[in-house]
Amino acid sequence: MTREANAGGRKATGNRDSRSAPPPVVSDNWPDTGGMPGPERGLTRVGWVCGEMMIDDNRTDGQVGRHGAAVMNGPEDEPLDWHQVDWGQAESDVRRLRQRIFAASQAGDLARVRNLQKLMLRSRANTLTSVRRVTELNAGRRTAGVDGVTVVTAQGKAELASWVQHRCSSWTARPVRRVFIPKAGSTKVRALGIPVIVDRCLQAQALNALEPEWEARFEAKSYGFRPGRSCQDAMAAIFWTVAGSRTKRRWALDADLASAFDHVDHDHIMGQLGTFPARELVRRWLKAGVADKGRIAPTEEGTPQGGVISPLIFNIALHGMEAAAGVVYRWDPYRESNGSVPGTPVLIRYADDLVALCDSREQAEQVKARLTPWLASRGLAFNEDKTRVVHLDEGLDFLGFNVRRYGGKLLIKPSAGAVRRIRRRLSAEMAALRGANVAAVLRKINPIVRGWAAYYRGAVSTETFHKLDRHLWRLCYKWATYRHPKKSKHWVVNRYFGSFHPTRRDRWVFGNRDNGSYLLRFGWTKIIRHDLVKGTSSPDDPALSSYWTARRRKAGPEPPVDRGRMRQLQAQHGRCAACGGLLLDADRPPTSPQEWEQWLAVTRKAITHKAITEAGTGPSDDHGMLLIHTHCRRRTVTGRPAAPTPRHAIGPA
Repeated sequence: MTREANAGGRKATGNRDSRSAPPPVVSDNWPDTGGMPGPERGLTRVGWVCGEMMIDDNRTDGQVGRHGAAVMNGPEDEPLDWHQVDWGQAESDVRRLRQRIFAASQAGDLARVRNLQKLMLRSRANTLTSVRRVTELNAGRRTAGVDGVTVVTAQGKAELASWVQHRCSSWTARPVRRVFIPKAGSTKVRALGIPVIVDRCLQAQALNALEPEWEARFEAKSYGFRPGRSCQDAMAAIFWTVAGSRTKRRWALDADLASAFDHVDHDHIMGQLGTFPARELVRRWLKAGVADKGRIAPTEEGTPQGGVISPLIFNIALHGMEAAAGVVYRWDPYRESNGSVPGTPVLIRYADDLVALCDSREQAEQVKARLTPWLASRGLAFNEDKTRVVHLDEGLDFLGFNVRRYGGKLLIKPSAGAVRRIRRRLSAEMAALRGANVAAVLRKINPIVRGWAAYYRGAVSTETFHKLDRHLWRLCYKWATYRHPKKSKHWVVNRYFGSFHPTRRDRWVFGNRDNGSYLLRFGWTKIIRHDLVKGTSSPDDPALSSYWTARRRKAGPEPPVDRGRMRQLQAQHGRCAACGGLLLDADRPPTSPQEWEQWLAVTRKAITHKAITEAGTGPSDDHGMLLIHTHCRRRTVTGRPAAPTPRHAIGPA
């Protein structure tokens, strides 16, 4: 049965219509809401979004490649019910196929890698989950490209998936729509390129085929835009490299690349891709052009920020930077991973930001001299205004943190610039809320506090948190006195301040006496050190499945949600009550205070009354609260129940 279904799917794929017109998505157009594409960090799962049941490869060993039954492939004219797709089974199949690609790449079997990538690219399950990622999971799902098309209904998603699967072979890449967003801490703006919805789906397909191949090859201390890695890993790598009084690495090359995404060389990228089956499609995306103010400008260099596959392409372009800088590794039995050889530099990179930790100023300047021609061959160059050689006693800022030695101790704190930005943000938000009530203040400010504290909770942040709490208290007091100019200060204090927190004996907590809700404080966030990912470990490595399972389940930083929601997460074993999928994804955590803030805002919206019934006749009489995915909740508000309870029992995450 499974072989017949797969064969039917492959046959249907081979007879694709040569037309390149996009699928009909009538009534799915939405006005541009201004949202930027990016990971939606609410109760959503942005894990592996690819996969299919394929059992033709007789060389598959062990658990990788074994499959159960699933309704994924089928004839081209088979109608698709979007609500009835078993996403848990699809993602499970995807994970196994990604692991097979990773294992083949790690073993150096290029022929097998290419065959598996072809399976991934023509997989119907890959198509379904790619469409789901673009239309349901990404925060930019309602942001249109140059064609003005978005897809939000179940029927539109099903039609889009069918078209991408069977009739996209002659699709011509469309230009990206230019959008400008402000840069953090600067008056400058960052240019983004928003692809059309079909290009985003095709990029998600190609990403799933290409990423596991390169995950097996990427360098150990590359942390930007990679599954299972985050900014906190980069900062932990810096700490463990230069902490302690005996370290000899006291100098750093603090470097930044000038407009790296806009100038990376296309020929070098294509050379790195080699014989990747979708290389021609990647070339079309790179050459598609940029539409801005009614004009289309050609793109002879660079990869637009905003595309699904752009971060991976950029990482591929910069692969090999550690070797070019003179980094040398050897096996460290104590840490059970490769460690740097004494006397050699250590280079830590997050996208286009990098730090080289060296023994001397001369070595740091030598690293810069080595990297200059290496970058030039890729169309890149250092941003001289932001690149400098510094002693760690002087300190440097990296990813919003300040790294500095104080005598014999290394401390990593929130940078002064980051603190200034959050103070200005809080002041501006409170000023804008002067005409609002206290409930609106809490709804707006609490996600900001939680998000910023969550990002910096792994650093030496206690003193900074308390200073921000004092600043926020003054803002709240000023807001309250402005709202009631004719009331006495004693009345204002009694009205808005009190012992709202159930366990803390603090009568100066700002809150709402109507319902007992209160404003959070930065200082209530526990400082918990981040556990650095080991060496070149990747979630796609089948040999490290137990490592990543333990990493997800270990007692580490809890999600920055309130106690009630945390208890509900534990009661549901971390899984969605509607579809049974994981609510939180440990492999792709938020990577900035803004993403944490977005994650928390969406988390709040995802909490809904129990509205899922077995027969679909209406809400249950049980008034309990459930946590569900935001896309599952969107299914319930359309008048149709969410997907039924999955076949597998909900167990530990």
